Amino acid sequence: MARPEPLHQPLPAPTYELRVADSPAHIDSAAWDALLARQSHPTPFLRHAYLAALHDSSSATPRTGWAPRFVTLWQGGVLAAACALYLKSHSYGEYVFDWAWANAYEQHGVPYYPKAVAAVPFTPVPGTRLLARDAAARSALLRALVDWCRAQDLSSLHLLFMAQEDVQEAQAQGLMLRHTVQFHWQNAGYRDFDDFLASLSQDKRKKIRQERHKVQEAGVTFRWARGAQITPADWDFFYRCYERTYLEHGNPPYLARDFFARMAAHLPEAWLLFVAERSGRPIASSLIAISAFPSSAECQKNPEPLVAYGRYWGALERVDCLHFEACYYQPLQWCIAHGVRRFEGGAQGEHKMARALMPVQATSAHWLAHPAFADAVQRFLEREGEGVAHYLEELHAHSPFRREAGG
Repeated sequence: MARPEPLHQPLPAPTYELRVADSPAHIDSAAWDALLARQSHPTPFLRHAYLAALHDSSSATPRTGWAPRFVTLWQGGVLAAACALYLKSHSYGEYVFDWAWANAYEQHGVPYYPKAVAAVPFTPVPGTRLLARDAAARSALLRALVDWCRAQDLSSLHLLFMAQEDVQEAQAQGLMLRHTVQFHWQNAGYRDFDDFLASLSQDKRKKIRQERHKVQEAGVTFRWARGAQITPADWDFFYRCYERTYLEHGNPPYLARDFFARMAAHLPEAWLLFVAERSGRPIASSLIAISAFPSSAECQKNPEPLVAYGRYWGALERVDCLHFEACYYQPLQWCIAHGVRRFEGGAQGEHKMARALMPVQATSAHWLAHPAFADAVQRFLEREGEGVAHYLEELHAHSPFRREAGG
């Protein structure tokens, strides 16, 4: 007698076509952006226009150590998954520091570079890295990335500042997780800046008011402009400030002036500029990014703007506390007035806590081809992870918020 067929046959695993492009010009921009907008944690930094501007302005190219390899999976002509991947010949501009790993490889005569990095160049902002239509496509994409890196004889794969669904998939596939600390501000529905200040402890309120008063006493005023309101002259002035900040620290700027020209032309809605003026002339500026996505049902579910990202700043004159006003207080005041739910202040800087930016954990994932080095890095990450957990606990114990206000 023949065995009866099971009532529920397992569905065959989906098949995908793998494509790897060495330029954003070879990627369908509409398909890429539509896939990005479906993700739970999209950012403007993975928009096709942003990645194209990095490439076309020569800011992130093989010459600067960022060789793009945009990995995509296709199903019947439909973009099912995608990842912005770069082959790196160094570890600059990543903000998840692996110089010690590279040194260990070198000391043992094993090449660490080139390595593969799934990240946005020069942009330590958490967000979705494995763009996918569904969980199956995300899983297939990560497997394809590891397989491709192995076939290319690369030392390693690093996915930086991942969204939670990426973290879960990386953990499920056995990649090593690494945690760092960033500082983000959450909008608790504040009516205005004074209402926000009222949520802080007395000493923090006093300090912020004193800092803002110093800037006002110096005769500094601010104006802001968003998107198309930012004029070419504004962009030129901003770049003078941005460039000076890097040069004062002994380094040329990562981003070329042409990158910002391309942002003004192709992604203006993602930018908010604050300009500090004194005696009728500009003296400083800070540039903020705003999450802004199409509002169709196929795309972002939530209305924009949702999140603001502190990015760049610079000053041509010295004014006490001007940095805090330009980079924190003016943006937070704008976020409150415009209903932005979160302001991400970026990596490092415990001083941000005094401005009510609270510590949050950011996570990256790592695959190393060499088994012995992978074992050593795993042990290091376990020790480092314990330290990060204790550090977060210590920071939260020094919350700037009033006890009854929470935070």
